[in-house]
Amino acid sequence: MSPARGKAPVGTGQVRIVGGRWRNTRLQVPELPGLRPTSDRVRETLFNWLMPKLPGARVLDLFAGSGALGLEAVSRGAASAQLVERDPRLVAALRGVVGRLEAGELVEVIAGDALQWLSSAPPAQADLVFLDPPFADGLWDQVIARLPRHLAADAWLYLEAPVDAALQLPAEWQLWREGNTREVAYALYRRAAATLRGDMNATEPA
Repeated sequence: MSPARGKAPVGTGQVRIVGGRWRNTRLQVPELPGLRPTSDRVRETLFNWLMPKLPGARVLDLFAGSGALGLEAVSRGAASAQLVERDPRLVAALRGVVGRLEAGELVEVIAGDALQWLSSAPPAQADLVFLDPPFADGLWDQVIARLPRHLAADAWLYLEAPVDAALQLPAEWQLWREGNTREVAYALYRRAAATLRGDMNATEPA
């Protein structure tokens, strides 16, 4: 996830890409306020759910942070990913990783505020969106309201929030899978229009 604005980093940690072509690639995680990368265990669960959907998918990773979600998706077969991040230190780190992986044709790093980008950018037609904003900013409703013009008809939405949050998504989204850790609730949703077509079984995550 993306950090909140504020203090400079005081140290650096790491997360790793769990599976796929870039398996075990290490991603730097500076200690920035609000930066809380999705854990390896949660990402392994998420990508098991998504396995049938990833090949050829167009991914939009809002509040990209370390890039762990978007890069993992491409590592496991997604066709492309747009990583939106406003912190210039993280943007530089993301671009460095993309260069090191020689993934410039697959992964676009966008420097900017996610809400502003959603309002002004050309429609993206994403098949899969990762939404893991800084918890303290409370941006879920604002982001979800701006998403539709950037979505494919049968898009999936992965969302993280505090475990005690009571988020209510629009009827457009149907809950598909969910789980939680001690502090974080995570869930995968599908656009309701896709399920109404009766094609659920063909692309249901494991």
